[in-house]
Amino acid sequence: MQIAEKQIESDPGLSALNHGQREAVLAVDGPVLVLAGAGTGKTRVLTTRIAHILRARRAQPPEILAVTFTNKAAQEMRERVSHLLDGRPVEGWWLGTFHALAVRMLRRHAELAGLTPNFTIIDPDDQQRLIKQIMETENIDPKKSPPRQVASYIDRWKDKGLLPAAVTMNDGADAADGKMLLLYKRYQERLKQVNACDFGDLLLHMITIFKNPQHAAALDEYRRRFRYILVDEYQDTNVAQYMWLRLLAKGSNNICCVGDDDQSIYGWRGAEVGNILRFEKDFPGAKIVRLEQNYRSTGHILAAANGVIARNEGRLGKNLFTDAGDGEKIAVRGLWDGAAEARWVAEEIEQLQNKKWGLDNIAILVRAGFQTREFEERFIQLGVPYRVIGGQRFYERLEIRDALAYFRVIAQPADDLALERIVNTPKRGVGGTTVQALYANARAKGISLHDSIIQMKDTDELRGKAKAALEALMNDFARWRSLLSSSPHTALAGMVLDESGYIKMWQEDKSPDAPGRIENLKELVTGMAEFESLPAFLEHVSLVMENQDNGAVEHVSLMTLHGAKGLEFDAVFLPGWEEGLFPSQKTMDEHGMKGLEEERRLAYVGITRARKRAFISFAANRRLYGNWVSAIPSRFVDELPEDNVEVTADTGLYGEGRSKHWDSSGSNPSSAPARGVGADGGGFRRGARVFHDKFGQGTVINVDGHKLDINFDAGGHKRVMDSFVRPLSETV
Repeated sequence: MQIAEKQIESDPGLSALNHGQREAVLAVDGPVLVLAGAGTGKTRVLTTRIAHILRARRAQPPEILAVTFTNKAAQEMRERVSHLLDGRPVEGWWLGTFHALAVRMLRRHAELAGLTPNFTIIDPDDQQRLIKQIMETENIDPKKSPPRQVASYIDRWKDKGLLPAAVTMNDGADAADGKMLLLYKRYQERLKQVNACDFGDLLLHMITIFKNPQHAAALDEYRRRFRYILVDEYQDTNVAQYMWLRLLAKGSNNICCVGDDDQSIYGWRGAEVGNILRFEKDFPGAKIVRLEQNYRSTGHILAAANGVIARNEGRLGKNLFTDAGDGEKIAVRGLWDGAAEARWVAEEIEQLQNKKWGLDNIAILVRAGFQTREFEERFIQLGVPYRVIGGQRFYERLEIRDALAYFRVIAQPADDLALERIVNTPKRGVGGTTVQALYANARAKGISLHDSIIQMKDTDELRGKAKAALEALMNDFARWRSLLSSSPHTALAGMVLDESGYIKMWQEDKSPDAPGRIENLKELVTGMAEFESLPAFLEHVSLVMENQDNGAVEHVSLMTLHGAKGLEFDAVFLPGWEEGLFPSQKTMDEHGMKGLEEERRLAYVGITRARKRAFISFAANRRLYGNWVSAIPSRFVDELPEDNVEVTADTGLYGEGRSKHWDSSGSNPSSAPARGVGADGGGFRRGARVFHDKFGQGTVINVDGHKLDINFDAGGHKRVMDSFVRPLSETV
């Protein structure tokens, strides 16, 4: 204690820290892992630690390596440290993102990677163009293996620190008709020929240099230089970043990593939570400091978050607490359908407004981007200003605009702008020259682009692939238009997206955002069901698009849970907490327990964004692609501690005899029968054969109250309410 007091006297910046924060700052020697829970002041710890090292003259600025994940975070760190040093600028230290620091090193050692110091860093567009050139040289069809897909494989391998020689079949080396690895090799060779790197190369080249015994002097230089290494958001590092850090840290061994294993939510883009979980193994004798005092949220919010995340096995463990009081319990609401959920959220927001809560301090955090549509529609109807953070408004998204263009041409053939937008989307071989010729003919004859195509497709002015493609497209539009009065407009919309090849285009696209685009298209068709016809829906969209964003007024924020990390709001709404939606069935199917635990971390992140109020909701029914789909509450709802939530639900939400499970009296799900195999599940037991109208036949593998885990013969593992299945004997 006396030592700490003396240190505080010599470094006033320490006086503002709590015990845990001060411990993290003062543990300057040896490896340190700071487990910084949400809202516990990790940035303050990092900046104060750097300032303390400089004040104590343990190192000069050029002897400090500080790594952040964004340029914004690096700039903020620079400003904060300067402020702690009484405004004195900090010059010469190595501060920046992984890529920025790696390129700084690579410029100095470019020749060791077969480059010259003035090498070019190519962007994703140049990367795909280069890959396409290589595919043409190797006679590989870019339609079967799009350059974007090849680039995705290559990026994934580089994130894992894999050179072509290290890639195996398990890594996907046999993709692209068995030639994916060949493309990677040729791509790397071509980059060196043109003296260029992509972003993945920046770290990969430095790792390769550092691991080569012939270049040991380069690694030794940096190990001697960096007396202290500090890393922010360590839970989000990928394998290559982890390898680069470990190689450098073996010099002084003074590495301090700050992160939160409970907020590792970016596994889909290469982040590896195992990096933080094995820190003590990687750095023997490491000191672990837990920051658990939260300065953001109320007691009930933190207790609920603690209760959910405690179910994860892959974590180092900590328990957030606050001195700010309990606050209000989390409101958990069960509703009949998605539209009712949107109405309820809007009503709650209006009540908060009546209590003088500002809209800028209210957010709706969704698991998937398509969920925003119903909230946007409701806010537009009520005149509530909103903004979509980290993305576009629903009807402004590329895939939605494309789909609407198809529908507009069906409803109004003379819509030249709509037809021009999709005449070659997906690719049909209709190039710019052909479109210019069609427009020239249209202007000369005073007709629409549509009619120009009809005229010219029967002449010799159009030739080859373009002529055949345009003829087929016009025939499709004529057929779709003929169904306008006889087919439900939702069914017609689904047919158009399918038969045009537009859905298939995104299914074959391997970019990370492609699945979300497909979900948005399904939600578009779902939203059409609320209107009596296609023209009525298109008129509605036109009016919606006129609702311009006014930056001068406050807005409710709409965003995904992934996009909300690092943000905080007074009130947070968390809709769509249903099995299959959240946790995501796709994530669980692809990644099993590891995927489920990342979904649970996402729930933890969502809850801890709230400062004063948190609202969680689920719907018993949702429209998907025009059809009603039944849903049950997310397992995360059941994991919320009873003492910290106030539950209400629509009466009879899950049918006759289910009122004691979710009723309007505010009962908690814990009032359901005891959990575990053999508990009451409508009379079902483990091993029972059952039938579901959507998923078919299956076998019960676990009973959790009225929820059944079932292995369906054709649909795989699902969790459903017992009221949605029947004993197989009843279906015979």
